[in-house]
Amino acid sequence: MTTALPERDGREAVVTLDRREGPYGEVVLRQRGRDFEIIANGCFLMDTADGRSERLLIQTALDELDRTGGGPVERPSVLIGGLGVGFSLAYAAAEPRWGRIAIVERESAIIDWHRTGPLGAFSGGALDDERVEVLHTDLLEYLAAADGERYDALCLDIDNGPDWTVTESNDGLYGADGLTVLWHRLRPGGVLAVWSAQPSRAFEDALRAVGFSDVVTHEVLVARGVPDVVHVARRAG
Repeated sequence: MTTALPERDGREAVVTLDRREGPYGEVVLRQRGRDFEIIANGCFLMDTADGRSERLLIQTALDELDRTGGGPVERPSVLIGGLGVGFSLAYAAAEPRWGRIAIVERESAIIDWHRTGPLGAFSGGALDDERVEVLHTDLLEYLAAADGERYDALCLDIDNGPDWTVTESNDGLYGADGLTVLWHRLRPGGVLAVWSAQPSRAFEDALRAVGFSDVVTHEVLVARGVPDVVHVARRAG
C-alpha cells in the first residue's frame, strides 16, 4: 500500500491508503481520523465508524430462523454478500450456532486489506475461522450458477441499497429476475436480509411479488439523515 499526502474536507484529514483499478472500476481505501472508508467508483460504500446495521443484518437473519415453526435451525448456513469493512463477517463468526459461513467478495483489494491490511482489525481474524469460506467472485455470477448451493440465510450488503447501486450491473439483483434467483438459492423456510442506506417500499413490494413472505423492514437510527435499514423476507417452507 502507498500513503498519500492527507486531504482535508473541512472536518479532519483524509489519507488515501490504497487505490486500485480492477475489472469493476476503481476501489479506494481511505483513513479519516480513526476510521477507514471504502470508496468504489467515486461512491462512498461504507466505513468503520459504526457497524450496528451491518451486525443487525446477521442477527436479524438468525432471529428469523429461530422463529421457524419447527424450532431453531441446527447449524444454519449463511451466505454473506460483500466483505466490506468486515463487521458482518466478524459478527457471524462470533456466533457458534452458524455452520457454513460463505462470504462473496469480488474485489481482490478488499480481501487483501483484510488479510494483510488495516481492515483485519475489524474482521477480527474471521477469515481464519474453519467455517468461513471466501468466494472471490461476483455475487450475481455466483448466484446465477445452475448447480448453486442453497443456504438457510442470504445476507446481502453489496450496494447502498436496492435503489442506490454501486455499479449499474447490480440493478438486476433487486428486480423480479434477481429476486427469483435469490428465492431459489434459499432452502424452504430460509431468510433473505438486505442492507440499505434508506427504506424502499418498492423493494418490499417486489419481494412479495416474487413469492417472499414475512417481509419486514428494520431501522437503525443514524446521526443525520434517514435511518439505515435491513429488509428481511422469508422463503415459505
